[in-house]
Amino acid sequence: MSDTLTTILLNDTSAQKQMDVLLEQEGIRRDGNLDYTCGLFDEDWKLAATGSCFGNTIRCLAVSNDRQGEGLLNQIVTHLMEVQAERGNTRLFLYTKPKSAKFFGNLGFYEIARVEGNLVFMENRRRGFGDFCSALEKARRGGRSAAIVMNANPFTLGHLHLVERAAAENDTVHLFVLSEEAGPIPFAVRKRLVEAGTAHLPNVVRHDSGPYIISSATFPSYFLKDEDTVIRTHAALDLEIFGKIALCLNITQRYVGEERTSHVTALYNEIMATRLPELGVECRVVPRLEARGKPVSASTVRKYIHDGRLEDIHPLVPKSTWNYFTSPEAQSVIEAIRREKNVIHY
Repeated sequence: MSDTLTTILLNDTSAQKQMDVLLEQEGIRRDGNLDYTCGLFDEDWKLAATGSCFGNTIRCLAVSNDRQGEGLLNQIVTHLMEVQAERGNTRLFLYTKPKSAKFFGNLGFYEIARVEGNLVFMENRRRGFGDFCSALEKARRGGRSAAIVMNANPFTLGHLHLVERAAAENDTVHLFVLSEEAGPIPFAVRKRLVEAGTAHLPNVVRHDSGPYIISSATFPSYFLKDEDTVIRTHAALDLEIFGKIALCLNITQRYVGEERTSHVTALYNEIMATRLPELGVECRVVPRLEARGKPVSASTVRKYIHDGRLEDIHPLVPKSTWNYFTSPEAQSVIEAIRREKNVIHY
């Protein structure tokens, strides 16, 4: 039997339908975040195997039931790795079901963390996560250390309130800014606004999150049955990884903002409050800063920008954030926010 390996384009409705059927057969659905998909087709142009990429991750892998055991998945993964290499991505990550972890181990992937019964997070570098932790250890300091993880999309007075609270109560605050490009405000801008907004706090150490603290926007949800399972699994995986990071930096507190509106963040906070103490880290939930009787949030800031109400963000953001968004440099970012269909987080 002669198979053809080819790209599956978005406008190829026949191949797309076959792909969805094949994924459903494996108990998974198509991920909402894909930027390349390929398929192995037999002589009758029936889809035998498929796989996809998003950024530097590999995802949505499936093989037809009647073609199992023929090494097709190996061909798909090898091809996707070649595609990634052509993009300049030599450091690759994947999420898989626990039963498939051994297979990917044989292809040169190494386990970073797992959520039993749901998924395993893997990368193609033996020392990848170990090297990341070793680099972090150089920032380890004595005394009481805390951590904050934020997207800062963008950095608001609410974020600043949380950081200042942690800085006042600890000798060192390790502030991780999510590095993934998961929205209209680029990481370089978000990072710069965090640095400018916290420059007056000498005990705050700022870190890029790297590829290990995973954004909810790019977390793979395609093999989890419902939205709450996705949130819980993402939180569980994130906390497994964070526990290892906390050991590197002697972190004993993690500060989070109280959440009243976002279902995702509220559920995430609930899971943190249970799991973090088991990892030796206290979860400190800080009441939200309010303005005009409402919690200050990045979602509100983005909504005002989206709706052309730039002046309304003034009372919600530090001077450095305000100065950026009223500068000519921010025009392309403002336009990107206005093009977004939904700027409010679920």
